[in-house]
Amino acid sequence: MSTDIRTDRRTPAWMPGNVPLDRPSAARMYDYYLGGYHNLEIDRLAAEAGSAIYPEFPLVMQANRAFMRRAVQFLVGQGIERFLDIGSGIPTVGNVHQVAQRANPAAQVVYVDIDPVAVAHSAAILQNNPQAIIIQADARTPQEILGHPAVQALLAPGQPVALLLVFVLHFVVNDELAVSVVRTLRDALPPGSYVVISHGTVDCLSAAIRDQLLRLYTGTSQPVRPRSRAEIDTYFEGLELVDPGLVYVPDWRPEEDGDLLRDRPAHSIGFAGVARKPR
Repeated sequence: MSTDIRTDRRTPAWMPGNVPLDRPSAARMYDYYLGGYHNLEIDRLAAEAGSAIYPEFPLVMQANRAFMRRAVQFLVGQGIERFLDIGSGIPTVGNVHQVAQRANPAAQVVYVDIDPVAVAHSAAILQNNPQAIIIQADARTPQEILGHPAVQALLAPGQPVALLLVFVLHFVVNDELAVSVVRTLRDALPPGSYVVISHGTVDCLSAAIRDQLLRLYTGTSQPVRPRSRAEIDTYFEGLELVDPGLVYVPDWRPEEDGDLLRDRPAHSIGFAGVARKPR
């Protein structure tokens, strides 16, 4: 299914200048799937093409968002007050700072994203929140992220930090680089910190659906590299996985049987896990 990239050339008021409009943005597609409004017609067409290929695609994104919320709630319960969310995307209801600060107003969050729309809109939302900030950086350059003053300030006290890599590593298409990104960031965390990862997979998809989805994202600003459960498990080497381990996204500490895709977790086409860095 092709997407007409010539459909929407006007720049909305919320759009920063110099944002390429000639191809869909994976971040803005995600926003659309979550019911947000910071997306363009080109993004909506691509997102709808994804739903035509895999009708449960919107539920996949929503289930992943629900996992993030459950993970943050768990971490706050473990006494975590500092969060580093890489690949945070365009803010919609239920962001990390909202979930964490609802339970602990002192919680600090540093968001990181490469998408200028995500950064601009996040900055506007967070301008009156001294405990949360957004910086623009590429997940593929972890040393740049770690060198940013806001991240250094988050890590400086040596208190445990929660690193969130939620549905972002499959946009790091080079396998060796993806592993290096996780290990570089993990090694910079204080002992007792946590690493939260969810990652797209195609283990349960037919070859035809898999190939169509990969072609769709190849035409966006962020191609994807889904990985197997075994490949995703390597990201947790050197860490202590908390129960229930690395599982399909809806199976990570579900709240009730009616949770999204709880009755068919493999349809979430994603695995999720939370692990602790030993002290």
